[in-house]
Amino acid sequence: MELVDNLALGFSIAFSPYTLMLAVLGCFIGTIVGALPGLGPSNGVAIMIPITFSMGLGAVPALVLLTAIYYGAMYGGRISSILLNIPGDEPALMTTLDGYPMAKNGRASDALVISGVASFVGAFLATIGLMLLAPILSRVAYEFGPGEYFALYLLAFATLGGISSNNQAKAALASCIGLMIAMIGLDPNSGLPRLTGGNLHLYDGIDFLVAIVGLFAVSEIFFFIESHGKSSAVGVLVGKVRVPWGDIWATRWTMLRSSFVGFFAGVLPGAGASLGSFMTYMMEKSIAGDKGGFGTGVPKGVAAPEAGNNAAAGGALVPMLTLGVPGSGTTAVLLAVLVTLNITPGPTLFTERPDVVWGLIASLLIANFVLLFMNVPMVKIFVRVLQVPPAILLPGVTMVSFVGIYSLTGSYFDLLLVVAFGVLGYLLRKLDIPTVPVILGILLGHQMEKQLRDAMVLSDGSAWGLIYTRPSDPTDLSLIALGLLIAAVVGFVAPIFLRKVLKKPQAVTD
Repeated sequence: MELVDNLALGFSIAFSPYTLMLAVLGCFIGTIVGALPGLGPSNGVAIMIPITFSMGLGAVPALVLLTAIYYGAMYGGRISSILLNIPGDEPALMTTLDGYPMAKNGRASDALVISGVASFVGAFLATIGLMLLAPILSRVAYEFGPGEYFALYLLAFATLGGISSNNQAKAALASCIGLMIAMIGLDPNSGLPRLTGGNLHLYDGIDFLVAIVGLFAVSEIFFFIESHGKSSAVGVLVGKVRVPWGDIWATRWTMLRSSFVGFFAGVLPGAGASLGSFMTYMMEKSIAGDKGGFGTGVPKGVAAPEAGNNAAAGGALVPMLTLGVPGSGTTAVLLAVLVTLNITPGPTLFTERPDVVWGLIASLLIANFVLLFMNVPMVKIFVRVLQVPPAILLPGVTMVSFVGIYSLTGSYFDLLLVVAFGVLGYLLRKLDIPTVPVILGILLGHQMEKQLRDAMVLSDGSAWGLIYTRPSDPTDLSLIALGLLIAAVVGFVAPIFLRKVLKKPQAVTD
């Protein structure tokens, strides 16, 4: 009954004409962003954050717009994968394996429609899962104290860094860079400046949004300049769009299985949509066996990764909303939005701001239907976006980023910081060092430091305070903190061995 009341509250907010318009606009923008190779959901949301705040949107409308962009980008990533053999983002990589061969076989429109329906099934079921699982997890989070939260943050760094990079040492270095940036400013306890170099502009620390726009959006511009602006063109033309009902019916169990697996991959802090699409593709390939024809252009090879990565995108919202720990790179960006809006993610969010949580969930449910409508009959419109030359598109992105940041802060120094973070992001990517752990460090650094200090104070300076609720009583062990610390160690070390066993199949080349 409580769930019904909460949903009624959410739909009363989501069905307001203004919120509905923002959801539709976010879906449209997100699909375009996702269709453009290289941008992806993280960059798309990062670029739109300054504009969102410049529009003076409240907490709920801003979140509805940005999460609709997030979901839209996850839908749109498949378009360039199928037509150009270039994934719009990393989670769409697995879609190229069968999507591009289908397009080359003259079934481009079928592949686009099947992937659109699979994306809808995955994202819709994940939103239902978010609706059911998040309130339960938020009640568990009430058991968390400083030690448990510190262990949870450590787990997020270990898994998000470990899985998003091919090198654990580089992921750890990126986390340290992020934590170091978070320490810039005045010490919250002593009030003494730290790492400011005497610059008064840095006494208040560095804004998340400045770092995010620089690391994601501006670094992309530098790569564009380096490549001298490659021309874009649709590799395979789309014929008449029709709905292949037979293929959709034949892939129904694939979509359902992949949605469940993808959702739980997304719930794990750090796993994200990439792991969801990879796991579901390999699972369906194993079930089908050699006779399944995976890699030659079969509908199941398109449906599985698309349902998996869209379900994982929804699952990644669960730890972000209930624990304040992002489940993926894009949810790390969304977490920064929540913090900037003075909304504290965690167990109290569901009781203190039910309008935010349930308005968001209801909007996501509506957005899924909007995206299904956009991505099946209107797919040709989005395909045309791939023909826009980057020489026109990316300078526009640059202008939007700088104008947005200046309208928010009104500080020329922050514009210099945006450029500096753009250079940092470019260098990190050239050195194959992941940028997501840097963002995570900037976002969680203050809270991580606070929880560590609180745990140490409660234990009179003893490090055992991280795993004992009362250090004076050796039998009062915190199983949650201990379990999270063990999971952090396993999450950091396991990918080293798993990468040798699980190798991603190579994409098809011409």
